[in-house]
Amino acid sequence: MKRISILLLCTLLVACAATSTSISGPTGLTFVHLNDTYRVGAVEDGNAGGFGRVVTVIHELQAAGKDVHILHGGDFLYPSLESQLWNGLQIVDAFNFLDAIARRTPEHLINAIDASEFDWLGDNYRFNTGNAAADAALQQSFTIEHEGKTIGIFSLTAHPDHGGNKRDYVPTDSDYLGIAETVIEYFEASGVDAIVGLTHLYMSQDLEIARLRSRHPTFVFVVGGHDHEPEYSPLSDTSAAVMKGASNARVIWTIDMSFDDAGLPLIETRTLDLDETVAVDADYQVLEDKWRGQLLERFPFLEARIGTAALAMDAREVAVRSVESSWGNFIVDQMRTGFGEPVADLAFINGGTLRIDDMIEDDIRFEDIGRTFGFSSFLRYTTVSGAEFRQIMEAGYRGAGGTQGYFPQVSGFRLCVDRSRFEGDRIVSLQVPGADDWHEIEADKEYSLVVPDFLYGGGDGYEIPKDRPASPPASELKYLVLDAVLSAQAQGLGVGVAIDSENRRFHELREGKQPCFQ
Repeated sequence: MKRISILLLCTLLVACAATSTSISGPTGLTFVHLNDTYRVGAVEDGNAGGFGRVVTVIHELQAAGKDVHILHGGDFLYPSLESQLWNGLQIVDAFNFLDAIARRTPEHLINAIDASEFDWLGDNYRFNTGNAAADAALQQSFTIEHEGKTIGIFSLTAHPDHGGNKRDYVPTDSDYLGIAETVIEYFEASGVDAIVGLTHLYMSQDLEIARLRSRHPTFVFVVGGHDHEPEYSPLSDTSAAVMKGASNARVIWTIDMSFDDAGLPLIETRTLDLDETVAVDADYQVLEDKWRGQLLERFPFLEARIGTAALAMDAREVAVRSVESSWGNFIVDQMRTGFGEPVADLAFINGGTLRIDDMIEDDIRFEDIGRTFGFSSFLRYTTVSGAEFRQIMEAGYRGAGGTQGYFPQVSGFRLCVDRSRFEGDRIVSLQVPGADDWHEIEADKEYSLVVPDFLYGGGDGYEIPKDRPASPPASELKYLVLDAVLSAQAQGLGVGVAIDSENRRFHELREGKQPCFQ
């Protein structure tokens, strides 16, 4: 049997894998790309995504005579409800099914390397676990072979300053462009026939790297993660193609590679929506059921009903990371109550904290709360001036838009944003409620503010002043939300309120033409 290869970008949340599932005989070369997968099973009540559907796609490609290599663009060990129990072991098991593996701490990493039959590599980071054998196992400038052709794969993961995770045992270099070009030049000097990139970076960083194709024509595509909805930039003479899938394998890519008469690589790409029309592989279902059973052994009450949703609330990542969300509103409203009376004036949370990636409707279960909060959710109470708060909130609207983990869900205020303006000056209006109506926040007035400890510490680019008193991390949000659901149930009420189209918390101007909040 051919030895399996794995390409692994290993940090707390970031792991990228390339595994070969080759079959004998003349074949075509196909890459399957997915990224940012947090569950052993599917999402959206089992109707979308999931590794079991990926396995079905792989089997179909193999049956068609394809030499299939799986590329995973990062983020799969954490966060999830299960990872809080097993530190990602359940996802390791799922990736073992796809012939891939990764772990979290130095000890976990060492054990995984010792137990694996895979190749481990990364081009902008190193292992520094203290175990010489494990550290030496990491390879750079990785290649695979296909019918006499050599394909080089360089791998880059985000530095802690750019949304990556700081781990002393995995030092990371942020010179993505320089490292990519150095590895590409090495591949060219070695006679590699095609070059691809596998990353866990922002789309803008991937696009910058892709432009190296103008000097390196065998560099053909970049696939990555970090963004949670499909992204695509086409192949051209001056840019490699760039592709990202949807989180939890809701949308994946297949990339067929061939070569022209001059020996230059060609690709054909397509997206696959992994919905209820794609069957879950029966053998994989056994693995999924095993972990589900173990979860219910730990939490036999997990499927118990704790309350009712007054309406269908959109908690999918495409919602909480880009627009006002009814589930996001319900959650952030509880934050303002977390430190007693009077309730805080202002509160916000980054959409990336809300991880359930599903609809909340009809019965609300304990599981819905557990899956919403993949991270600890302790809160901080502090004060800010109106001028400071306006500047703080600018961090939520940087970039070109789309689904971003730093996009805020808000309470106690409303905003109007114009993305055609320069970053740092995109908030056209930030209003707070008055006695009779909304009015612009007062620059010199002090307002009480509640935020997650992660954001208070500067997470996701939010810079909250530290020059006034603040509470220690306290009042965990998931328990506030649980209490609110149970309290409503005791009164015979459902939770959640429909987004008011006449009084939205977030308004985005289109080409700056309409008045705010209309």
